[in-house]
Amino acid sequence: MEILRKVTESIKRHRLLSNGEAVLVAVSGGPDSVALLHILNGLREELGLHLEVAHLHHGIRGEEAKEDARFVAAMAERLGIHFHLKKVNVTQLRLAAGKGNLEQLARGERHRFFIEVARERNINKVATAHTLDDQAETVLMWVLRGCGMTGLGGMSPIRPMEGTNDDVLLIRPLLGVSKDEVLEFLRDRRIDYRVDRTNQDTKLLRNWIRQRWLPQLKERVDAQLPSRLAQEAELIRDEDAFLESLARRDLERIRGPRGMDRGLFLQLNRAMQRRVLRLWIEETRGHLRGIDLAHIDELLKLIEGRTPQSRLAIPGGWELLREYETLRLEKRSRSRKRLCYSYEIQIGRELEIPEASMTIRSEYIAPPLRSLPQDFAEAVFDATALPTTLVIRNFRRGDRFMPLGMKGHKKVKDLFIEKKVPRSVRETLPLLSADREILWITGYGRSEIGKIHPQTSSILRLTALPLTC
Repeated sequence: MEILRKVTESIKRHRLLSNGEAVLVAVSGGPDSVALLHILNGLREELGLHLEVAHLHHGIRGEEAKEDARFVAAMAERLGIHFHLKKVNVTQLRLAAGKGNLEQLARGERHRFFIEVARERNINKVATAHTLDDQAETVLMWVLRGCGMTGLGGMSPIRPMEGTNDDVLLIRPLLGVSKDEVLEFLRDRRIDYRVDRTNQDTKLLRNWIRQRWLPQLKERVDAQLPSRLAQEAELIRDEDAFLESLARRDLERIRGPRGMDRGLFLQLNRAMQRRVLRLWIEETRGHLRGIDLAHIDELLKLIEGRTPQSRLAIPGGWELLREYETLRLEKRSRSRKRLCYSYEIQIGRELEIPEASMTIRSEYIAPPLRSLPQDFAEAVFDATALPTTLVIRNFRRGDRFMPLGMKGHKKVKDLFIEKKVPRSVRETLPLLSADREILWITGYGRSEIGKIHPQTSSILRLTALPLTC
């Protein structure tokens, strides 16, 4: 039959299955999934496949859902295929759904169940029965909702299941087969199937497209419209995959251990900026649920704006932080407490500052000093000009110091702004304090107080080093 040829061709072309592979077939009891199971069962010997069946009884349709489960269980038994059933508490499901989409919630439950069974049974392929018509409906639905290339590309024949780190793959062997071909296959083989009456409810967008819009388009525009839409979707997926590879390359180039380089990001083409942002969010959060074009454009406004330090919340409890020329994605904290630490220095001993991931090394050295420190990661003082108690602590509001070479005082906060020190760094940065006077801001500045002069008889040298495990 033509349907068998198409499925076999799709399996080979998209490398959906290998000889001897185990496959978990998702079967609802409807015509598409019943046809898929029988087609794969027919290929079982030829390809040496090990098949198992999974069915989620979500109970949304009451007694009909029970009948669906019994029907699929009996069919799997007749075919000699191992059957997995999970029942979901419909009351809890509805409570969890709230005002949200119950069908979408049920879909999420199904996918989690499939992943659970696949991992438990050491199966890395889950087969679903999406057809050519489903592909056309998906593309039209995304057109109505508004989307980028990823949406217009529709469903892929093979992809990793969400949240699985690629160890469980979703395959769609019927994606090149029409609904009419499925029904003809079942009719010719006299195979029974279940009918879900909720699929007739045109209040749901997908059902309205399936029952009303798509038939009208086929009648008025082109009877082969589903095939044409599927072909366009495949072309778009190929181009989308290529552009995604370019975005991944750019992301790796402009992202470092401390975050993304804002300047390099702004050099990208606008279209690539959006892709890089989406990819960065997806890699960081693990998914893109809840992220749409409006969110991406708001993030772009923050990145391009004149405010050097700002943040913007994104769905899922995350936020984008802009700290001058560095961009970071972080988990949002509900109860963020202000950090406060203070350690007394014991000269000659290394002082670990875990809050700043730094170690402060202190030592007395005899003059003369061969050369002054090249940067503020090291500071030298006239030891006799300092009090006996020296403290390393973090920044406090109102902190001031007398910059080297100046007579008057300056706010430490103003120095932070001039040096473009990110807020996240300001909070943990170690400062040397003595009698409420700031003597050293590690890495950024030091005080006029305690300056070395020709009469200095004892020198205190302090060095800030990264904390090593």
